Amino acid sequence: MADDQAMVRGGLRLILEDQPDIAVVAEAADGAEAVEAARRLRPDVSLVDVRMPRLDGIEVTRALAGPGVPDPLRVVVVTTFDLDEYVYGALRAGATGFVLKDCGPALLVEAVRAAHQGDALVSPSVTLRLLRHLTAQLPAQLSAQLPAAGGADHPLSNREVEVVRAVARGRTNQEIAAELFISLSTVKSHVAGIQAKLGLRNRVEIAAWAWENRITQP
Repeated sequence: MADDQAMVRGGLRLILEDQPDIAVVAEAADGAEAVEAARRLRPDVSLVDVRMPRLDGIEVTRALAGPGVPDPLRVVVVTTFDLDEYVYGALRAGATGFVLKDCGPALLVEAVRAAHQGDALVSPSVTLRLLRHLTAQLPAQLSAQLPAAGGADHPLSNREVEVVRAVARGRTNQEIAAELFISLSTVKSHVAGIQAKLGLRNRVEIAAWAWENRITQP
């Protein structure tokens, strides 16, 4: 758990360790310390603030979970809405989720558990506000690096597009199965196929791709 404010770390520790299945194994007050501790201890989940001394949360995420990391760790970024551009950078660096600092204890715990299970928390209350804002501000050169959504080069089937839209709205696999009247295993297969076709690593990146390419609109 990395944050440069001791009071914030203390509050997060109280929330997390109030859960019978969660233990905080280390705290870090800056990014470099966070990278060293995470690499040494190999925690199930690393909870990382965005703005920290020495290394910021984006660099910490890239060092622990980036594309070039052979055995990446699971990183959840904690931020505020005003720092949405930093969150976007963290997600592209390999973060498996993000929460706002005022999200409340339940969502924080849910984000940690989702990351531990290999999933990513994409909460509608966060995602719709954040990704809508990012879509309006995203530089054209960053969008150009992503697979195109329209035209003859569209890589997804109609059903996969429906799944992408549901993921971008924060739906869980079970909710998607109920909405589309398909089995849970079929949803998981579609999500895996979407990630393979688009070269994306998790549900957060699927959601970002959907919003960047106007697959989903507010």
